Amino acid sequence: MRRQPEFHPTIDPRADLGPSWREVDVDGCTVPYGVAGRGRPVIFLHGFGLTHRTYAGAIDRLAATGVRVYAPALPGFGGNAALSAQHHGFGGYAKWVGRFLDSLGIDEPVTVVGHSFGGGVALATADDLGDRVSRLVLVNSVGGGAWAPNGKVRDIRHRPLWRWGVSAAVDAVLSGTPVSAIATITGDAVRNMVHSPSALWQVGELARTADLRAEATRIADRGLKTTLLWSRGDTFIPQASFESLRSALRNPRVHRVAGCHGWLIGDPDTFGRVLTEILGADAERAA
Repeated sequence: MRRQPEFHPTIDPRADLGPSWREVDVDGCTVPYGVAGRGRPVIFLHGFGLTHRTYAGAIDRLAATGVRVYAPALPGFGGNAALSAQHHGFGGYAKWVGRFLDSLGIDEPVTVVGHSFGGGVALATADDLGDRVSRLVLVNSVGGGAWAPNGKVRDIRHRPLWRWGVSAAVDAVLSGTPVSAIATITGDAVRNMVHSPSALWQVGELARTADLRAEATRIADRGLKTTLLWSRGDTFIPQASFESLRSALRNPRVHRVAGCHGWLIGDPDTFGRVLTEILGADAERAA
């Protein structure tokens, strides 16, 4: 028997609740997660090398839009056990998200919001879980499968590792990311590396070669409400990958913001304003 969902229908959108940090059993393993707010359920999925705690400010602002946010540490991160070899892949992550929802007793449709690698997991989740996902929001997401060095589009799996590394450094240092946010990102990445270096490498390979255009096309065929958030200064996810994913999703609405790849970590207020617009529009249509 599933437990009854613990969320409530209304909340003052101006309330600054902040996430609380909890644990739940999934597949016999203890999974840490954050929860904040009240209202319709939203699952927030973090980026590669980071944890749910990295996004405390973003989770808080998202909850203030009038929803209840659940932000798990994905397998392989934040002390959460990695997926087994036979379940490694975006499909395995998607099924894990379904079991996470089951463990919390959430059986109504959810909005899934994912950043970077978490965006790829969110996309796969929306494809795998069908009607259990009511809306998808992809924030600087992997999955477009394309790279365009010198203007010639190529498969993203051919993008050299050193280019990823250089892009990450440029993105963090030269794009105005606050020092405090850089320290948080670095700290989480180091802790994940120390806890499970092999898992971090495997997931890194999954993220950097991500091609989820087939899943995106199926989502578009279903007519799932999808929104893309893209920061103009992102040098980590290639522009060609973003455009390819956008095309596979059949040109959904795009919100463009200033900032780098991890903009929502350093600027959670803007993240909250944009999500208020997205989720508020849904509420108006439903009224």
